[in-house]
Amino acid sequence: MTFSTLMVHLDLEHPNDARLRIAGDLAERFNAKVIGIAAANPQPANYASGSVARGLVEHERIEVKKRIEEAEARFRAAIGGRSRDIEWRSAFERPNDYVAHESRAADLIITGSNRDGVLIDRLRRLDPSDLVMVAGRPLFLVPPEVEYLKLDKVLVAWKDTREARRAVVDALPLLHQAKDITVLEVVEGDASRIAAEGRVKDVAAWFKRHDVLAFPKVLHATGEAEQIDRIWKTEADLVVAGAYGHARLRQWIFGGVTHNLITRSQRCSFLAH
Repeated sequence: MTFSTLMVHLDLEHPNDARLRIAGDLAERFNAKVIGIAAANPQPANYASGSVARGLVEHERIEVKKRIEEAEARFRAAIGGRSRDIEWRSAFERPNDYVAHESRAADLIITGSNRDGVLIDRLRRLDPSDLVMVAGRPLFLVPPEVEYLKLDKVLVAWKDTREARRAVVDALPLLHQAKDITVLEVVEGDASRIAAEGRVKDVAAWFKRHDVLAFPKVLHATGEAEQIDRIWKTEADLVVAGAYGHARLRQWIFGGVTHNLITRSQRCSFLAH
């Protein structure tokens, strides 16, 4: 398995340096084609009628066109020397709608973390928590702090769900290149630890049959909170997880602290729904 085609989304209002670096790293690792993509709807959020409205829309359209052209130039400069094949796509559409439709052309979508939380102008900004639910492709989320792709330690955040099972299958090309993989299930309350141990051992055995070495681990959310927190903060270069919920990504709880992989993590995340 491999990633033959990557799609990297460029934000028109925030820096894209981190995601472009990671897209280049992945392109080199997998000898992959890279599609750059950007979109925004130039319709102002508040608009009047008649000629005033048309003037506002035209002004916004010119501004969006300029930003898309700048994004394309940055994409070509950053990726041109790192991929055997590059392509650019753009449109005057809502970013989530456009990227979701165009994702048919790619194996993996690379985008950035959403540090703005719910405060997103969806005419101009992509919301990864919505995109992962509808794209039919996994997302690779890149926080702005990330300097390069590091796969020394990968954490598979296991829950015995369809989404988690989908995530580990989709992530196999990356996991084949990882050095140290932990399959971690966090049990809460009076849930059976023995049952959880059986589940993560099954996952580790499945990985082994795919030539991936992984170590099963079960911890309790309350009694072993410090250990869970340490794994989360210092022992994971990449988190692989299922994306849950109908409209938003459900949050994982590590050590009593709610970490939203999309809005707060300083590590790359691989999410699949």
